Amino acid sequence: MASTDLLTCLQQVANHQLTPEQAAKQVSDTGFDDLAYAKIDTARTQRTGYPEVIYGAGKTAQQIVGIVQAMEKRQQPILVTRVDLEKSAAVQEILPELAYDQTSQTLVRTAHALPAVGNIAIVTAGTSDMRVAEEAAVTAELFGNQVTRVYDVGVAGIHRLFAKLPLIRQANVVIVIAGMEGALTSVVGGLVDRPVIAVPTSVGYGTHLNGLTPLLSMLNSCSAGISVVNIDNGFGAAYNASMINHLVKEEQP
Repeated sequence: MASTDLLTCLQQVANHQLTPEQAAKQVSDTGFDDLAYAKIDTARTQRTGYPEVIYGAGKTAQQIVGIVQAMEKRQQPILVTRVDLEKSAAVQEILPELAYDQTSQTLVRTAHALPAVGNIAIVTAGTSDMRVAEEAAVTAELFGNQVTRVYDVGVAGIHRLFAKLPLIRQANVVIVIAGMEGALTSVVGGLVDRPVIAVPTSVGYGTHLNGLTPLLSMLNSCSAGISVVNIDNGFGAAYNASMINHLVKEEQP
């Protein structure tokens, strides 16, 4: 426990707002719940402003259930990413309050979600990028952001992008998601005065190399103001975009 938190705790005991037993429990809190197969970071919201998120791939349904139940005791919003349909069904048999979205492959419980502020635009080159885009959208919404979806506006039909530019320019930050050669990122980066977060996807043929080609293209973009996350990492893009969006909101009168 940080010294400022300890001082607050002691003051609450002195003011009879906490019992000595309650204070002792707070002081002895290790900051994580040990489930043997997982250690739940219960102090993450306090440190970073955002709760721990459960990465579902590689975990069994039973493990996911155990982690969710531990987090629910702390009254935190729940987000489980990368969960296939079969595993989600097994989890929902025990935790029916979790909502499954097949496109984004996420399980969500929106109770205790942060109130929505600002705006994040999520722009995709093609419909095939929607799985990653929806992972980003679900994450951003749970973390308290308004989301504008602009899908299937890739450079092969660039007039579609131009028709949506006024909408995109209203956002505080733009997430651009593209596979193939990843050209959309450079185009959007040269047309908006907002931070752009690029997400390469594993969508494409042959020398696309499962997302490596658009990753390198985005990293080598000549447009300034672009940052790049890893292949298919919609969650990571939304996390960064949320931090930017909330900073902008805090600075507005």
